[in-house]
Amino acid sequence: LPALVVNDAQWRPEGTPHAVPGFGGPPQTRKLPAHCEVLASSAERTAADGQRYAIHLRLRLPLAWNGRFLYQGGGGSNGVVGDALSGSGLDQGYAVLAQDSGHDNARNNDPQRNQELVFGFDPQARADYGHASLKPTAEAGLAWVERFYGKAAKHRYFSGCSKGGQEGMAFAQRYPEVFDGIVAAAPGFALPKAALAEMWDTQQFGRLVADPATGRVELGKLATAFTGPQLKAVRAAILEACDADDGLADGIVGDLRRCTPAKVRARLVPRTCPGGADCLSPAQIEALSASLQGPRNKSGQALYSTWFWPSGIDDAGWRIWKIGGEGGMPPALNVLLGSRAMASVFSTPPVALPPGPQGGLDYAMAFDFERDAPAIHTVAAPFTRSPWQDVGMRDPNLSAFQRRGGKLIVPHGESDPVFSLADTLAWFDEANTLAKGRAAEFVRVFPVPGMAHCGGGPATDEYDALAAVVRWVEQGQPPASLVATRIEGDAPRFTRRLCPFPQSARFDGRGDPADAASW
Repeated sequence: LPALVVNDAQWRPEGTPHAVPGFGGPPQTRKLPAHCEVLASSAERTAADGQRYAIHLRLRLPLAWNGRFLYQGGGGSNGVVGDALSGSGLDQGYAVLAQDSGHDNARNNDPQRNQELVFGFDPQARADYGHASLKPTAEAGLAWVERFYGKAAKHRYFSGCSKGGQEGMAFAQRYPEVFDGIVAAAPGFALPKAALAEMWDTQQFGRLVADPATGRVELGKLATAFTGPQLKAVRAAILEACDADDGLADGIVGDLRRCTPAKVRARLVPRTCPGGADCLSPAQIEALSASLQGPRNKSGQALYSTWFWPSGIDDAGWRIWKIGGEGGMPPALNVLLGSRAMASVFSTPPVALPPGPQGGLDYAMAFDFERDAPAIHTVAAPFTRSPWQDVGMRDPNLSAFQRRGGKLIVPHGESDPVFSLADTLAWFDEANTLAKGRAAEFVRVFPVPGMAHCGGGPATDEYDALAAVVRWVEQGQPPASLVATRIEGDAPRFTRRLCPFPQSARFDGRGDPADAASW
């Protein structure tokens, strides 16, 4: 890394407390194993607009090292240095690295240019976010591991979800020599196109609550596009249509390919009625159908992907992204994050939105898919690469990763409201065609029925993909399935097999349906 500076290096003794966010509750405290924590920065520079940028990273080097290196992926717009714990990775003895992808949400924040998304106005900062910061930070971490322990890491792994999944795909596609095994969950490998879908969804649902006189949508009303009982009614229709296709009606739609839009709509239409908390209007059904068909231009050309009908549609993990929480808080993440990301990071030239979330909603409602969507592929000074070239990592050609023996696991939730599982499966089909039908020898996609974005939903969303890729790399054992757990409170509720696409789990009709061994 150029101009690498170690800002801090501290020994953390056994039992050092670390606060972990509580995700809706108070922070939790965990005790860490003995390790050296290194904080560093590099490539510090002043951009043309006066913003000061640098790549910041954190590396944790455990005393009880297992001989492995683990790179922890980021999330969202990045801009914060990850905790370098990677779940229980540090506890298991991995040396763990995390970074901020070249911008700092606190320092690089301009209210007049989309707040912390201002980095999208700078070509280098956008490229660092997309992929350019990845390989140099990995190489720095690997060099420090060798210096600290006196020997190189025996095996090198990456694990991330969402933007972290996009980063895993960037390593597999652009830097295939770096890692032996990669977990790229819910991969945002088509981020610019998924941002178009965020604009599209906001329009479909916003029109349901638009002011009849002006057509304007107020941010506080977007969450009223569907009531909680209405979304439960949609889930009920999906379950009626598709739940039993995997051999058991248990609230999980396991056989996704048999759950066609026509089957679901046939169960939805009888739920239309003039009033009532769980009634659906024809306009609401059409808005959902349009959303799940994905964004299109005036000629009907698909601009992203279709979606599966989400069996977790009534879960907070789906509605918070699409329309916002019940009561309007938090507002829709498609507006809070999606609009500003679309305007800053995924458009050339970038567009400065008015301050505040209402400005993002107005931008989304006015977005023209004929005029504005091509901005994801546009190159214009000072940008020498388009947003798609910088951030899109959807290349199905993994031949270099395959040749060097790399292994890739891709878990993805069926009810993910941000990145379409249908797009991930289409990508696998393309990769399999290029690999002459042998892609499963080095990459496996695991759909997770009911799961929202990276977790949550009515799903068996607890599984250990990292352990699976380690066994694949080090013992030559490809994962025939992942055993996943549904947890309610502190007690496991049931386990289920997650099968690699195109397989799906089916109940054997004899054993305990709560036991994965019966599937």
